[in-house]
Amino acid sequence: MTVLRSNPAHPGWPTPAGPVRVAGGVVRLRPVRLRDAAAWSRIRLADRAHLEPWEPVTGLDWQLRHAMSSWPAVCSGLRSEARKGRMLPYVIELDGEFAGQLTIGNVTHGALRSAWIGYWVASDLIGGGVATAALALGVDHCFGAVSLHRVEATVRPENAASRRVLEKVGFREEGLLKRYLEVDGAWRDHLLVAVTVEEMGTSAVAALVRAGRAAWV
Repeated sequence: MTVLRSNPAHPGWPTPAGPVRVAGGVVRLRPVRLRDAAAWSRIRLADRAHLEPWEPVTGLDWQLRHAMSSWPAVCSGLRSEARKGRMLPYVIELDGEFAGQLTIGNVTHGALRSAWIGYWVASDLIGGGVATAALALGVDHCFGAVSLHRVEATVRPENAASRRVLEKVGFREEGLLKRYLEVDGAWRDHLLVAVTVEEMGTSAVAALVRAGRAAWV
């Protein structure tokens, strides 16, 4: 068995997180890998209508950007950022299968000890608690192995489903970022939400378990 050892220059990477059980199945986080190409491409292409309205404009054609042949460059770029200590790029697995991605970015240590977090899951998994569990695992990993103090995220006010996920995990609103990102053909307002380690208390996953939304595996 391969043992993943955390890089002392980048605590918490490439350590996996989880598992935890929700209504949809068993959720865990593990580092992205080259052999994710087929599953990543299949889901991203099939879920364009579900994903594109909420994602920043890149200037690249969606079909070309998410072809299997594009994944090696994407994966290599993510892992390069991880090796530099700036990012933790994870796959969300459900019952051992690729279900989406969770990325912890702009990782900063020192006096700030902060990062942002973002995620997406396949459209057919919405409502099963998968995104909520993945986010909780990611936040606990930030406050545990990565030794951060604050985690933030941005979300469009219209994205009710993602806002509910963030609220369940304990994020609170800090303000409105006007015309923050170019998304879906226009500059869109985004809510800034955040949580600190003091506010989290024990752990995000433990809070889900207490609320009956998840169970330890």
